Amino acid sequence: MSLRTLATLTGRHRGHLSKLERGLAGASGETVGRIARALDVPEAAITHKETTT
Repeated sequence: MSLRTLATLTGRHRGHLSKLERGLAGASGETVGRIARALDVPEAAITHKETTT
């Protein structure tokens, strides 16, 4: 998925998403949630946090 598409789906700026991708900025919980929903993956898949069941 392109940054342009991800930005459209998340309502975030491409520049900010690019910085997140390169590790130059942090993401709020809301942004993490938006990205996870856009990618159709659990938040843990992009935060590397394990979930308990």
